[in-house]
Amino acid sequence: MLNYLWAFMIILGTAVGIVTGNIEPVSNSIISSAKEAVTLCISMLGVMSLWMGVMQVAKACGIIESLTRLLRPIIRLLFPDIPKDHIANEYIASNIIANVLGLGWAATPIGLKAMKELAKLNNNSETASCDMCTFLIINISSLQLIPVNVIAFRSEYGSINPAEILGAGLVATMISTIAGVLFSIIARRLSNNSKV
Repeated sequence: MLNYLWAFMIILGTAVGIVTGNIEPVSNSIISSAKEAVTLCISMLGVMSLWMGVMQVAKACGIIESLTRLLRPIIRLLFPDIPKDHIANEYIASNIIANVLGLGWAATPIGLKAMKELAKLNNNSETASCDMCTFLIINISSLQLIPVNVIAFRSEYGSINPAEILGAGLVATMISTIAGVLFSIIARRLSNNSKV
């Protein structure tokens, strides 16, 4: 669906440019935006490589495993239907850790693995389980101590102090995560009450 939306906007923008006689600025904008996209991707690749390396070092040193153990009580509280030693718990913890460190790139593949395991626990039903919904909400709200992506974008676009958003980012993501967790808990209780 999103592909159709993007295609529609591109065709509409080009058509408006032709009808209004502004096709030259549209063409110039397309070329400059393509160049800017490639430059941004190259700079983001460097930042991503650095933080993925940091994650691998943390994993090799046992830091990720220690953080996973620390997160187990929280995971048990938020995902009570997942068996205690199920692999989904490890994937969820790794996803949360990656998101807290601002590593959305690392969080995505781990999150997909977690969702796949949660789907198996849900008997591959077409309807998402409460655990699946909770995981999605926590993943989207994404508490971040270090918003690496935003800092990299700000740096790429010439910000004098790209890291000055750390405090605001932490407050915003903390509020969104707390709201998401509260919503998940309330929705789970309402769902359980409706089944009774």
